[in-house]
Amino acid sequence: MTQNEWVLNELKKGPVTPIQALSQGGIMRLAARIQELRESGHEITTHKVEVNGKSFAQYVLEGKQNAKSSPSHRPFG
Repeated sequence: MTQNEWVLNELKKGPVTPIQALSQGGIMRLAARIQELRESGHEITTHKVEVNGKSFAQYVLEGKQNAKSSPSHRPFG
């Protein structure tokens, strides 16, 4: 499975964060994978999340491509 395939599969389950991509998928450059997926036609939005004074990106697959109607119910990180 490629990194892009891993990211897309995870996005179909719910939001994906850089720490999740690194710890679960071994992906160090999540933003680059997200950009590649966007360029291939996937609608992915970026949300800024702040937890304990730290901020990070959280990516969400939009539209019909997303398997869940409300991805915010899936814990991130």
